[in-house]
Amino acid sequence: MEEHEDQHVDETVEQITARALLRRLAAEQAEQRIPSLAAAIVRDGRPAWFGARGLVEGAPPTPATQYRIGSITKTLVAVAIMRLRDEGLLDLLDTLGKHLPGTPIGEVPIAQLLAHTGGLTAEPPGPWWERTPGVPADRLVAALGPDDARFRPGRRFHYTNVGYALLGELVARKRGRPWEQVVREEILLPLGMTATTARPRAPHATGYAVHPFADVLLPEPEHDHAAMAPAGQLWSTAADLGRWAAFIAGDTGGVLAPATLAEMREPAAVEDGEAWTRGYGLGLQLAREGGRRLAGHTGSMPGFLATVWADPAGGVAALFLANTTSGVRGKLVIDLLDILEAHEPPLPRPWTPSPVDADLLALTGLWHWGPAPYLLSVLPGRRLSLAPAGGQGRASRFDPRDDGTWLALDGYYAGEILRVHPDRLDVNTFVFTREPYGGSDHIPGGVDPGGWRA
Repeated sequence: MEEHEDQHVDETVEQITARALLRRLAAEQAEQRIPSLAAAIVRDGRPAWFGARGLVEGAPPTPATQYRIGSITKTLVAVAIMRLRDEGLLDLLDTLGKHLPGTPIGEVPIAQLLAHTGGLTAEPPGPWWERTPGVPADRLVAALGPDDARFRPGRRFHYTNVGYALLGELVARKRGRPWEQVVREEILLPLGMTATTARPRAPHATGYAVHPFADVLLPEPEHDHAAMAPAGQLWSTAADLGRWAAFIAGDTGGVLAPATLAEMREPAAVEDGEAWTRGYGLGLQLAREGGRRLAGHTGSMPGFLATVWADPAGGVAALFLANTTSGVRGKLVIDLLDILEAHEPPLPRPWTPSPVDADLLALTGLWHWGPAPYLLSVLPGRRLSLAPAGGQGRASRFDPRDDGTWLALDGYYAGEILRVHPDRLDVNTFVFTREPYGGSDHIPGGVDPGGWRA
């Protein structure tokens, strides 16, 4: 009886959550006058909820209805670049000109193009590219000039569609086939995202502009943007975009090393000032909202808006797709995540014991950097954590390496090597001993021979 009652309560909570999510989506569609709006939530790598309002060709959108995803395309191009890096075919510090010669902006490093810090102009020469047919890559490159570098490379964040057009051409040159074919073969198909395409396929939404002062629609143009396509060409579905959200959250499906994805999610630039809430990594937009650190991207093309945000720490993501040029409020996805958190907060993962080698167990406990006490703990996978005993100071986690040392993953020591000796720990020039300033032979500068005194 108790088990049956518990199941009933769980089902009721799920229904209440779904109703609250749909209510928020319905309010957005009605209040903002969106022709159609689809949204989804992914939790622990799996679809958890789908909702839709409005009509596409006379019927409600489904998880299989295509919408244009605009600049979310950039995230896939960035993954293609990172795969090239991981294979040793390029270095992120390489200049664009090393792999794509002939551009007047060839001195910009690839990493800065990924993070929009290369100083390039936002838009290509010519008419509004998002509403006009594209030109081949050679014509785009030929049209660029020195004036299309707006800032010194590395000086500041300046969003650039041109930069991603060039990155797409770089992918094509290195792979010897069109960028969209590379993305399809190396990323989309391995992840099962078979409904994501460069041009629309049925069933798909038509893009509209909504009149600001009357309830009428104007169809928006749709073209193949050729050289500019890597900046915003792709179409996708809620189902496929949900799989991409799970990828960003950490379920890489073997397409990318988890460490590389984590690198892409590291802040490389800040968009909005000192107390940043919006930033950019390597191909991913970043946000801080309500204690969450989110990664994903927004998308905008004439007639379409889309957004996907993933919370890797919480294992949850949300997204929307809409066929309108403007109107969807940016807080929609955040509100969906908040509703899920309020109605169905995640349960902590159960603690279970984990075997620890005797040599690591002997290392645990109190160490000192000078007089400052630190605690060394063992984490799953032979990882180590070295953190101030009082909570204030430099803390890092360390990954084991084959040579018996550990590599710092984060914090002040990120990238440095931890070496373990019988009587001390060395991290670069920092020496940790069991006793405060213990072992004078190893303390830089030595220890006063008089020792501690009152």
